[in-house]
Amino acid sequence: MSISHPKTVWIADAAYLYNYGRSRGAGFDYLKLKNELVRQNGGPLYESYYLNAAIDPTAEAQSAFHTWIKSAAPKGPQMRVQMYKLKDQHNRCPSCGTNFDRHVQKGVDVAIATLMIKLATQGVYDRLILSAGDGDFEDAINYVKSDLRKEIWLNGAQTTLSVDLQCYADKVLWLEEMQAAIDK
Repeated sequence: MSISHPKTVWIADAAYLYNYGRSRGAGFDYLKLKNELVRQNGGPLYESYYLNAAIDPTAEAQSAFHTWIKSAAPKGPQMRVQMYKLKDQHNRCPSCGTNFDRHVQKGVDVAIATLMIKLATQGVYDRLILSAGDGDFEDAINYVKSDLRKEIWLNGAQTTLSVDLQCYADKVLWLEEMQAAIDK
């Protein structure tokens, strides 16, 4: 008798994962991370998504890295890439009065929340693995879990995974516990 495996989708907030790798001073490998998620999931992932922002999203989506991330195993992690535009944010330092600009993501969090809900309502998945830590996803996760009855697994860092999300998780896959399996 075979046991039915839940249809699982992985959605990755690329900026969140990048900041995790940068905070450790070492990167990680998306293919190794996907392989570890597959292992912990107990079976294959149905679909995988990589969402990020760039100054020129069209050009960035064609970069060698994004070509690789779209590639199927064993070469790459076979993720669907969705790129959004960075916007300039004008700031003034409150203590010294200096003006400065910085780039900030525009639309990535909304896109992630929309994708979670859209795929859930379409019945694409039974289980969602979300690699993100922003508490702004709480309403979307609450809706997907409580109203649509989908299983939620979170994948994040102990210092940056919002407790507002953790309380909805059926399981938390801590990046720190995966380090040996996902390091470059």
